[in-house]
Amino acid sequence: MVAMLNQPTEPNIQDLRFNVSQLLKEVTGSKRRFRVETSAFANLIDDVMLVDPLVGDIEFLRTGRDVLATGTLETTVKKSCGRCLAEFATAIELELEEVFYPTIDLASGNKLESPEEMDEANRIDELHTLDLTEVVRQALMLEVEGVRYCRVDCKGLCPHCGQDRNEQICTCAENIVDMRWAGLLSLQSED
Repeated sequence: MVAMLNQPTEPNIQDLRFNVSQLLKEVTGSKRRFRVETSAFANLIDDVMLVDPLVGDIEFLRTGRDVLATGTLETTVKKSCGRCLAEFATAIELELEEVFYPTIDLASGNKLESPEEMDEANRIDELHTLDLTEVVRQALMLEVEGVRYCRVDCKGLCPHCGQDRNEQICTCAENIVDMRWAGLLSLQSED
């Protein structure tokens, strides 16, 4: 029998730490759902800012001894384009699917053996708190790094005069050769 299948979503959570002691007392298949809205990652890295809070739904599923955390979180970030250096805002969506392992048996209070491959961020602490902060931070960093340019067809800056080629056509010669590589031009064959 699966308990709490149709449990309503809990109220908005500002923090990404959840006490799962009651969930760990229930039968395998029990669930908890939470609506998350947090600004905890407002200054993620030096050149990236969250424009909007990180919002979404998280579900915890008891899978035997462990807890499976799944969910989708969304936000908008502002960062600098890797080609033209202009600031731009882009929507980011995170898909979470992580297993968390308790460190203390709830019934006996005994310390539990952790799996060898368990990351420190995936532990449920001694107070039965499941902390999503590090997992979400890592996922957010990966998503943000995957968006490098303000748009797919960004022309970038001219490497010679610095003109933004998206705004104005540059008058620099296209085939300016770096003199350090000039000797290789004699090896170039015509096809």
